Amino acid sequence: MNQEKSFNLLSFSGKMKMLHFSWMAFFITFFVWFNHAPLLGMIAQSLGLTSSEIKTLLILNVALTIPARIIIGMLTDKYGPRITYAALLFLASIPCFAFALSTDFAQAAVSRFLLGFIGAGFVIGIRMVSEWFPANELGTAEGVYGGWGNFGSAAAAMTLPTLAIMFGGDDGWRYAVALSGLFSLVFSFIWYKNVTDTPKGSTYFKPKRIGGLEVTSKPDFFFLLLMKIPLYAALALLTWKLSPKGVSILSDTAALSIYVILGVIFIYDCYSSYSVNKEIFHTPVPEMQRYAFKQVAVLNVLYFATFGSELAVVSMLPLFFSDVFELDMVYAGLLASAYAFMNLMSRPGGGWLSDRFGRKKTLLILTAGLAGGYAVMSMIDSTWPLVLAVMAAMACSFFVQAGEGAVFAVVPLIKRRLTGQIAGMTGAYGNVGAVFYLTVLSMVDYSTFFSVIAATAVLGFVTLLFLKEPKGHMAEINEDGSVALIQVN
Repeated sequence: MNQEKSFNLLSFSGKMKMLHFSWMAFFITFFVWFNHAPLLGMIAQSLGLTSSEIKTLLILNVALTIPARIIIGMLTDKYGPRITYAALLFLASIPCFAFALSTDFAQAAVSRFLLGFIGAGFVIGIRMVSEWFPANELGTAEGVYGGWGNFGSAAAAMTLPTLAIMFGGDDGWRYAVALSGLFSLVFSFIWYKNVTDTPKGSTYFKPKRIGGLEVTSKPDFFFLLLMKIPLYAALALLTWKLSPKGVSILSDTAALSIYVILGVIFIYDCYSSYSVNKEIFHTPVPEMQRYAFKQVAVLNVLYFATFGSELAVVSMLPLFFSDVFELDMVYAGLLASAYAFMNLMSRPGGGWLSDRFGRKKTLLILTAGLAGGYAVMSMIDSTWPLVLAVMAAMACSFFVQAGEGAVFAVVPLIKRRLTGQIAGMTGAYGNVGAVFYLTVLSMVDYSTFFSVIAATAVLGFVTLLFLKEPKGHMAEINEDGSVALIQVN
């Protein structure tokens, strides 16, 4: 582990250089992932898309990210962040260019679906940062990584429409989208040339095998299988939304086929997890090398409520302000952008608080604030002063994003060699949350929508009571068979 003690964001050497390159890579992935959102009007006009087809593109953009975060987590733990991030940035530029060249809905839909894979890039940097920073700085470093990188979506919203107008004509959006793909392609080489997986002399611990998350007891194995169900349920829900019961893009036969495929993949996933963990059924794992899977499960639930609600609220907040206060959509969108803008400080702030005051205590306070924030937002109506409504949204967003930072201050402290996979599963739960909340929004009014989020935050608070504060050391096995102890507080 790097032993530099200073945390100077103005530095660009050693561990700080790795942090800056990491958030830049994450920033580009989100910039590319959401490059279509601010250009939807132009895209719809250029390709002649219907309202239903536009909604379908939005759904397809997040569908692949759920399994992608699991897969990318495995690849990161196995091959390291340097190769994995470079490959993702390089390969993701291909569907980005394809989307820019689309001439009809089918081409746009396929390329948008494939672009969902780039949303998994976040997982890679979590492992990279954890390799370079000591435990007492890890929350702050992960918070900076997550907060500054996550701002890529807001940066896309602020810059791409202007670029599209500058390029001019009906094809202006194509050049803007293609330019974001070019950024991804070029940075894949910059990243590969400038980073290393660990500080010099440090060991990069790898899982014994890939194909499933390692657990260290039989009860934890069955708990793992249980926690997989919501991931597949979210994909089934997305399929339902595309079926005749939703936006009628898929036929009943196609939807049924996807349900069957998801069922088969789930069975295979369970078998693969058994193959990875079958030794624990006849040979107990030494106590020193164990970790409690309940730690992962609690973080999954919390990220469902935090990042899941952020993705959902960012998607609907402009429309909320427009409908409730009868505002122009451009003005409403500008006000709503304040929610995402808070990421620059809130997420690093959550990580910093976690470093200073303890992982569990910080999460309890922030989760309580999250529940209270959404409860307040559920009460907003047209009688409120607009400025007070915006302030309530920004205050709520602090607890949401600080909570995200505090969650990922804990993730790398559970089991070092599995950090990518744990981050992948936790990150995937954030997307599951977004699918759930947006589905709820399609069925209820705004007040009920915010109340449902508040209720799930209360559930997250209850599950937090089962979280064990990371203390002492985690044990990993060196290649020569010796035990390495890594400090976690």
